Amino acid sequence: MPPPPLLLLLAALVLAAARPGCEPAWDPAATCVDLQLRTCSDAAYNQTAFPTLLEHRSREVVESSSEYVLLSVLHHLLEGQCNPDLRLLGCAVLAPRCQGGQVRRPCRHVCEGLREACQPAFDAIDMAWPYFLDCGRYFASQQEGCYDPLEKLRGGLDEEEALPSGHPATFIHFTHHSYAQMVRVLKRTAARCAHIAKTYSIGRSFDGRELLVLELSSRPGQHELMEPEVKLIGNIHGNEVAGREILIYLAQYLCSEYLLGNDRIQRLLNTTRIHLLPSMNPDGYEVAAAEGAGYNGWTSGRQNAQNLDLNRNFPDLTSEYYRTASARGARSDHIAIPQHYWWGKVAPETKAIMKWMRAVPFVLSASLHGGDLVVSYPFDFSKHPQEEKMFSPTPDEKMFKLLARAYADVHPMMMDRSENRCGGNFLKRGSIINGADWYSFTGGMSDFNYLHSNCFEITVELGCVKFPPEEALYTLWQHNKEPLLNFVEMVHRGIKGVVMDKFGKPVKNARISVKGIRHDITTAPDGDYWRLLPPGSHIVIAQAPGYSKVIKKVTIPARMKRAGRVDFILQPLGTGPKNFLLGPRRNGPGGAGPHGEPEEPGQEPLGARRLPEASGSKPWWWSYFRSLGQHQPRWLLKY
Repeated sequence: MPPPPLLLLLAALVLAAARPGCEPAWDPAATCVDLQLRTCSDAAYNQTAFPTLLEHRSREVVESSSEYVLLSVLHHLLEGQCNPDLRLLGCAVLAPRCQGGQVRRPCRHVCEGLREACQPAFDAIDMAWPYFLDCGRYFASQQEGCYDPLEKLRGGLDEEEALPSGHPATFIHFTHHSYAQMVRVLKRTAARCAHIAKTYSIGRSFDGRELLVLELSSRPGQHELMEPEVKLIGNIHGNEVAGREILIYLAQYLCSEYLLGNDRIQRLLNTTRIHLLPSMNPDGYEVAAAEGAGYNGWTSGRQNAQNLDLNRNFPDLTSEYYRTASARGARSDHIAIPQHYWWGKVAPETKAIMKWMRAVPFVLSASLHGGDLVVSYPFDFSKHPQEEKMFSPTPDEKMFKLLARAYADVHPMMMDRSENRCGGNFLKRGSIINGADWYSFTGGMSDFNYLHSNCFEITVELGCVKFPPEEALYTLWQHNKEPLLNFVEMVHRGIKGVVMDKFGKPVKNARISVKGIRHDITTAPDGDYWRLLPPGSHIVIAQAPGYSKVIKKVTIPARMKRAGRVDFILQPLGTGPKNFLLGPRRNGPGGAGPHGEPEEPGQEPLGARRLPEASGSKPWWWSYFRSLGQHQPRWLLKY
């Protein structure tokens, strides 16, 4: 006998009220009221309706809920990752969009994309994914008339900004660019040169601004076999803005000159994949720009929104390198990130760069700064920590000097012999210097590039004025255009090739060693490699676990500007234990990552703040919710 209709109705109401875990019952017809939630004040709409999807029946009930508290502190718990995307997504559920008496649900595909991107951030702090962000339960499909709750994040950035009247498309406007203007210029440039350019984001700043990259290559969006990858990064210190502007100009210049048939630029982009990140610290830039050129203090806007100096925020691998330098067989390259690093404050901008380096096999890099006129190269941290100034070279000292000179030697002001010029104290050094010999610091991006990856990075100080006036920008561009091109072309110095097994299958992560230079590089997933080397004769060794090593002698002529092709075919070893080349681990037993998992070069998870607490106790972030009493969000606990 079927149950009476009244019992069915009561059962449905109980199920609808159960939270979390049951499908919500929600009538889309509603009375729209003003959206007055502070945490959701920047949503893309201004009216909501009650009751909500979560059965909250008033603004006061929403504001006292654990879900709302979570949205208010999530920015800090995840240290800026996925902000403000996650907050706006949550607001779309806690305060649904109401329009014309109809309540609209947010789009399921937006939720699914964000969950895929942000799940690692929750896993890193041992937090469960919030139940009310269940993409299947609280979100709708496009066929059902959903809306994108993140649309305002792109608002104004996709609008085309007209060029000054009468100017051709190749015109470069030598001015300071706001964040929105920078994004528009990069996207407009990518649209003009769609066959050789594209924009992509490597993450967001602490305040939620996209870290936008413009890529230029013959096949944008993909790595081509033996095509070297170069990155140029500006504005790591928010108040050092010359590099930001110069990279914006460089993007437009490369696009225009390629279209105009410039042989040099076409050859460069057809053989090189170039990635331009004009602003690594857009939040700091906003602070500096608010004061304006000529009025900016020496440090205003230097740090990110967390008050972190991003060029002191990378893992200190240099100390580890010095500690084991004399140990036979110890690795002096591809050093793993120490576990304790993740327990401190790691900026989302820093994590984004590290994740970027893990995804792309960069060979060469430059970070553009301001405050002096010189090119510095690693190491930046002194081999004797008590010494503030001490020459501390890498094993690739000769190559780094060549890279630094490639920039400085064609820069008119760096070669100016007037002792009264900016950076006059570097004249006798040829306007290049070993970083630690200038001043020593830890956590720098250049040292990290060299010791954790295959990438060689230099630091370029573009001038003594950190925030130059607008009228100085054209001259700055003219002084740095040729040095930048000359530097990027240096990625083709040395040797390149492919490492394969006897069947022609690529061997990834094979090690390329050079006798006399204690710093190996590794092959990319397709088995290709690039080894920057100075002119001369070198003994090069290719080796990988399970294979016999192959040794070749190569000679690089002084005037050779194209990398020599040197391929290796590795023969498998006989049966037996394959413990070849493992060597001592760097970070304690097992080389554990931030959660204790085994760690391979470049594969450690990014984003772990602290280790989970001992079994049975609450995680560190639970203190944010203790005051909620019986309404504590136990649905965030994994155990």
